[in-house]
Amino acid sequence: RHIARDTACQLLWRGIGDGRGRVVFHGGITIDAGADGTDARLSNKNLLLSATAEIDTQPVLVIHADEVQAAHGATVGQLDPGALFYLRSRGLPAGDAQRLLTAAFVREPLAAIADETLRTLAETALDDALAALVRA
Repeated sequence: RHIARDTACQLLWRGIGDGRGRVVFHGGITIDAGADGTDARLSNKNLLLSATAEIDTQPVLVIHADEVQAAHGATVGQLDPGALFYLRSRGLPAGDAQRLLTAAFVREPLAAIADETLRTLAETALDDALAALVRA
């Protein structure tokens, strides 16, 4: 929520659906009256790892001010078969290739964490979660 002039945000969200899981994203940015000069971006990207998973996404912008820059977007897709083939042709087992591409997909928001120790802890937690999520 932007309540003051000349503020900025860049929100990066990532979702992963696997098995029979369902991911729902309903999030947004509100720019209040008087918050002119705001620069707000919302990105929601999602990855389907199985044919039975479901992802519903609805990014929202609510703008009550003039002279702002605001954008939002959402995507839902699968791992690139060409990238999987490339990694497999270089000797990576299927599960490792899938895990590597999935980790690359979800790491973008973590790159914004300035504190290196905190970023490393978040990346380790992510790797542990992906090891359980992505099957061989």
